[in-house]
Amino acid sequence: MSRLSAAERVNLSWLVVRGALNRLVASLARRQIFYWPLFSAKADRLVIAPQDLRTADATRATEIYAGRFAFAGKTVTCDARSPFDMVAPSDEWAETLLGFGWLRHLRAAESGITRANALALVNEWMSIRSRSDPVAWRPDVVARRIMSFLCQSPLILHDADMRFYRKFLRSLARQVRYLRRSLPATPDGVPRFQAVIALASAALCMSGQSRHIKRATRRLVQEIERQILPDGGHISRNPNAVIEILFDLLPLRQVYTARNLAPPPALLNAIDRMMPMLRFFRHGDGNFALFNGMGPTPHDALTTILAYDDARGAPVANAAYSGYQRVEAEGTVLLMETGAPPPLEMSQEAHAGCLSFELSARSQRIVVNCGLPSSGRDNWRQVARATAAHATVVFNDTSSAHIVETQLVRSLMRGAPLIGGPKKVDVSRAEQDDAIVLTTSHDGYADRFGIVHQRTLALAADGRSLQGRDIFVPDIGASLPEAGALAYDIRFHLHPLVKATRLTDGDTVMLVLPNRDVWTFETGQGQVALEESVHLAGLEGPRRTTQIVVSGDARTNPDVRWSLSNVPPSEARARRRQEEEPELPL
Repeated sequence: MSRLSAAERVNLSWLVVRGALNRLVASLARRQIFYWPLFSAKADRLVIAPQDLRTADATRATEIYAGRFAFAGKTVTCDARSPFDMVAPSDEWAETLLGFGWLRHLRAAESGITRANALALVNEWMSIRSRSDPVAWRPDVVARRIMSFLCQSPLILHDADMRFYRKFLRSLARQVRYLRRSLPATPDGVPRFQAVIALASAALCMSGQSRHIKRATRRLVQEIERQILPDGGHISRNPNAVIEILFDLLPLRQVYTARNLAPPPALLNAIDRMMPMLRFFRHGDGNFALFNGMGPTPHDALTTILAYDDARGAPVANAAYSGYQRVEAEGTVLLMETGAPPPLEMSQEAHAGCLSFELSARSQRIVVNCGLPSSGRDNWRQVARATAAHATVVFNDTSSAHIVETQLVRSLMRGAPLIGGPKKVDVSRAEQDDAIVLTTSHDGYADRFGIVHQRTLALAADGRSLQGRDIFVPDIGASLPEAGALAYDIRFHLHPLVKATRLTDGDTVMLVLPNRDVWTFETGQGQVALEESVHLAGLEGPRRTTQIVVSGDARTNPDVRWSLSNVPPSEARARRRQEEEPELPL
């Protein structure tokens, strides 16, 4: 906290206080929920069930029927006990269980046994467990459960008698009312967006809720305008947020149409803007770039969502509002983060990776960021969010932004916000000498070390060469630290399938890709080393990999040029000698 400015401390303190007040409001609402009267306009039936676009696996139904609940990388075997009686092995496991999204697997099995199992589990939670579990009544979890109950109502109610049908509707109505009361306590960003979508879906899908449709639609439009940026990105700058929100927005659009209501123009425009962003973040192999909380790419989810993209337009190159740049040439893709941190209240997943980049050639990823795993994120989150986990420059083993990890803040804000990062990030894009050039800079290290990092990346038009330059210049009016206090490491994390070999000249590294393509990294400045790294975002979990590290001191070597070229090392060295040798007069 000592590195924060007075304004940042005040802002963080206010958010902590607001988090405490929101938690109190949600707690009071949870205690009162079972004494509230039902809606004045009684909800006596479901009019429509939204479509669940998330992938279902019928084989998971067998596991659930056998009492094995495998969520978020943890498996709990119930042994004839209720899953709601078991001690949750992690918060992620409990959230998944109590969100009831797993009902879609039971529905996919299409059997009488799984339908009966779904009815029994939902009835058990409503009858016995629904009042006691505080996690179950967190507003973000309630929103997911409402959506699950609405989407899977054909499964739950298929063989139900009228008594259970009414009980189910009463429970659903109470949860909707609770969510309306506790909406301000929902964590900002994607969770609050999903809560607003759940309220709009409930108003449209349940009878007797017509008076709530207008208000729910107004809230939906407000969240769209606040959270979806003009270029289609999400204000949190997390690429995965685009996927998660589209999963719920697309069915909601269909529900409006099914109720003979025109979807709000803001909803339609948001979907049209977000679809191209799905292609913006993709490498040639279909995987998303690993920025700001992105983990393994859900390929099945992407395929499903992209099937709704009627325009199928090419991705934008300059996502200036989201803070990213994309350069593509002959199958080589360069993606770069060029934005300041997101607003503090939406920064719980944000990374300190300003000016980091990823590079791929056709279906082969070469330089990547570490990313986050699909499960067990809490074990890796602090490491993955640090600047050192990104393909950019690190000063004095210090991140360019501060991650607040205190227990109080984590508890009240549902995560560790990012604070004190770059305030000014400049970027320009131009075509020069058969190359597309990105010229960027950020001041994330200016307050502590008096240094501004400038980075220039130039991708050749043939896609076979990336020329890089990192310059460290004193900030205007800043005093530099003492000698030896400006050590830097320029990191290039390699994909696990890339084999790296450091050559005897000391400043050249040969990279062999899985398709036997050879790329060469070289620099004539700084000390080049190969060090261990970890790739966290693999489908099979964290994997060891390698990183190229160029080290030096900004006082003695403030200008570092490097290149990544699709040529063998011998040819690369010959080219460099030719460039260095002066031309002889004729």
